[in-house]
Amino acid sequence: GFKVLASASHYWPLEDVDGIHEFRDTNGDIVEGMVNKGIYVTEKKGVTFLFFGSYQNSCISNPEVCGPEGVTFSFFWKTQDQQAKFLPASGGQVISSGFKICSNEGEGSVEFYTRGNAMMKWKASFSPPGPYWTHILFTWKSREGLKVYVNGTLNTTDPDGKVFYDYGDPSANLLTGTEEDQTKRYVNGAFDEFIIWERALTPNEIEQYFTAAIGVQVLLSSTLPWSVMTTTTKPVLSTNAYRPIITNLTEERGNFRSPDTMLGYLENVSFSLPNKSLSENTALSLTEAFLKAVEDFLLLPNWIDVPETAHIFGSLIQTIDSVMAHMTHNLDENSLPLTVEGTTSVADYTLVKIHPQTLNLSHYRFPYRGQSYISIPSEAFHDKAWITIVGLLYHNMHYFFHNINPMDTKIAEAAAYKGYMISATSYLISVKVEPLPKLSHNLSGSPLITIQLTHKLTPRQYSQALNKSNRVHLYCAFLDYSNGTGVWSNEGCVRESGDLNYSVCLCNHLTNFAILMQVVPLKLTREHQVALSSITYIGCALSIFCLTITLVTFAILSSVSTIRNQRYHIHANLSFAVLVAQILLLTSFQFSPGTVPCKILAILLHFFFLSAFAWMLVEGFHLYSMVIKVFGSEESKHLYYYGIGWGCPLVICVISTTSSLDSYGESGNCWLSLENGAIWAFVAPALFVILVNIGILIAVTRVISRISADNYKVHGDANAFK
Repeated sequence: GFKVLASASHYWPLEDVDGIHEFRDTNGDIVEGMVNKGIYVTEKKGVTFLFFGSYQNSCISNPEVCGPEGVTFSFFWKTQDQQAKFLPASGGQVISSGFKICSNEGEGSVEFYTRGNAMMKWKASFSPPGPYWTHILFTWKSREGLKVYVNGTLNTTDPDGKVFYDYGDPSANLLTGTEEDQTKRYVNGAFDEFIIWERALTPNEIEQYFTAAIGVQVLLSSTLPWSVMTTTTKPVLSTNAYRPIITNLTEERGNFRSPDTMLGYLENVSFSLPNKSLSENTALSLTEAFLKAVEDFLLLPNWIDVPETAHIFGSLIQTIDSVMAHMTHNLDENSLPLTVEGTTSVADYTLVKIHPQTLNLSHYRFPYRGQSYISIPSEAFHDKAWITIVGLLYHNMHYFFHNINPMDTKIAEAAAYKGYMISATSYLISVKVEPLPKLSHNLSGSPLITIQLTHKLTPRQYSQALNKSNRVHLYCAFLDYSNGTGVWSNEGCVRESGDLNYSVCLCNHLTNFAILMQVVPLKLTREHQVALSSITYIGCALSIFCLTITLVTFAILSSVSTIRNQRYHIHANLSFAVLVAQILLLTSFQFSPGTVPCKILAILLHFFFLSAFAWMLVEGFHLYSMVIKVFGSEESKHLYYYGIGWGCPLVICVISTTSSLDSYGESGNCWLSLENGAIWAFVAPALFVILVNIGILIAVTRVISRISADNYKVHGDANAFK
């Protein structure tokens, strides 16, 4: 690790900070300032921590100059102001013409820029540091993109970047710190050990440097956080070591409003756990307090507006796993075998530390009852070593993994249906075992993990699954953290059996599992598409032709007194509504869903098809008034009829468009959406018309039948009765 540091291109140790082992050289060309004060730069923007000057035509200021070896930036960072620790770390930043590092509103980010022939931007986000020293390092290579490491571990990446044309001043100096603004209160930050390598370090070199940077001397410092304490010795039992963390978890409840800020706090808790043994009661108290904090996170009012929800909850689950595994590993060995288990609103959990010889069952199952569980064959456990088992069955976590882009997963079968989103459709269940169980590499061999999960379909998912025009794909998936962030994958898992209500999976590894569902509409073959298209065009064209002849006939014969009545007006309006609807229908096939013309046509189609049904209702009312009960004068009925035929559809369309405009012409065709209930704005009125007209038909038929029967009795004419 020291050799990695010695190979740096530029190194500024800054001032001594307790716990950071310092190397000093004569090459640091920087004037040092006080922590939280920094160096005053003579410009209106005010105070900065560091002023690096301008490195013209160097890899620092212009990444285009970087060769294929790339570049690495490294520093330690923490929030220094204890009084403002609940505020988001706004404004703390490191900025140059080639890159920008900042924390704002609870999110840390690195942005990297190249200019010249390739105007590109790479951006990767991470949880910003809290009041503890956190090591931030990022590498960039033209072929690999941006990689951000936090405390020596790969945290997030942006391998591709995107074209970007507008970023600041290309001649900016390299600055670190915050702008001074009297109207705002910034959380003050501290930086230390700023280093630049004009090459991209390897992951192994990064881990070596981080280990060396925190150093053995860290163990002698009482002021450093537990997150940077490392030791290989057996943990020492301390009943009080975890008490401050449990107290802090309780006191901090309700103090967070931003999901990113609270996730950063929970991650800091996981980093801060001391490497000391804990009793069963302490483990139970810490688990309950931590899961209560997780419950607060799930209940935050504004998390749903946060982009990349699945990514955030993937990080949350990784943090929970880390805390639970730490506690299980450090359970007091004087009390073994030991089991800590319980139920909270977040999850059912179990922490087990036992010797495999005490497992007298053919399988270890978690949870031991219920329809959703993980089962591990006893032959998979190592015979001699103590084993630790962490089990979690989350109650509501699956709701937050919805609308996952299949291209953002490692599920090849799902990626084949690009554009059709994936959602978790079962509980999330997790079991971690150390040492790792001995499982078959081949999914057709044994032993293997058996996972049974009951499906938890939402009403929408259930209706989609039952729709015969859809194909439902169910995947046995897990969160893969091999790249630093949780990505859904199905590698090493196969769905052995199940139906729409449950799934049984076989896997050759352990982690967080869930059943993912993807609904894909069945696509017609080319032959069927041609056949249906031909029927539609021929049928609609014939309908339009006949309706046109009908309207022309009415127009020509309108001078004849025998048809100058209300029946003529009703027939003509009905024919006109159907004619326009058919023309609009054929026109709509020429436009793609989601476009403005398609949306307009969808609204017009809704109106004219509703009008067709409304005029059919008028036909029924008119027949009723002629045969059964005469009501109103000719003029008053005229107004009623036009109000029903054109007014009612207009009112329904206006209400529908104002309340759910996004439901028109968005999915599949230029019509109402079938997904969110908007189609009922057409179906409900149409069903009403059909039911009313059936009632009128029955009533009219009964009257005519009675009259015809009477005529038959009087005249004996069977044809009249028929």
